[in-house]
Amino acid sequence: MRPLYVIGIFYVACCALLLLERSLLPVRGHAIQYPGEAGAWFQAMKQYCNPVEVETRHRWMPPPASMQGAAYSAACYALAGKIDKARQLIEEWPASERWKAAGIVFNVAHPVADAGDDESAGPIMELVIEFWPNHYQALYHAGMSRYSLGYPDLAKSYLQQFLGYYEFDDGWRRNASAVLKRLESD
Repeated sequence: MRPLYVIGIFYVACCALLLLERSLLPVRGHAIQYPGEAGAWFQAMKQYCNPVEVETRHRWMPPPASMQGAAYSAACYALAGKIDKARQLIEEWPASERWKAAGIVFNVAHPVADAGDDESAGPIMELVIEFWPNHYQALYHAGMSRYSLGYPDLAKSYLQQFLGYYEFDDGWRRNASAVLKRLESD
């Protein structure tokens, strides 16, 4: 019977070592990388882009003084639900640069929209549309968000604009068309 105890203890030790080794390995996944100095700032700041910590963390660790820094800062405020502050940061730049800042905000918020958080994503997508009115992905997400939250007139407007810009016959177009048909039949 002793050899079985030794084998059992050896087996448990091997399992424990494998679990320990696995816990020490870096997590592999689809971590988003944000380019440049401003992107590195945002990567460090992202965990604090919530209503409780966003203001304090911005004071402690301000973004780089560039359009990209302002755009990532705006994205952080937008994720925290502070859309007016995000808008203000974008508006501080020349009109010719604002669409680029809105593009950075979109890139940061797009995973939120894809995850289905319509309540959070909708206002951010509408912010993007303010500065980049023909951004078809933002139009789609804003329309779907407004539809799911019970704002049919806004949903119609955004989805009709989306269909005007997006010509591919795929699931996105078919889904937008189906929602519009539902809205028109109500």
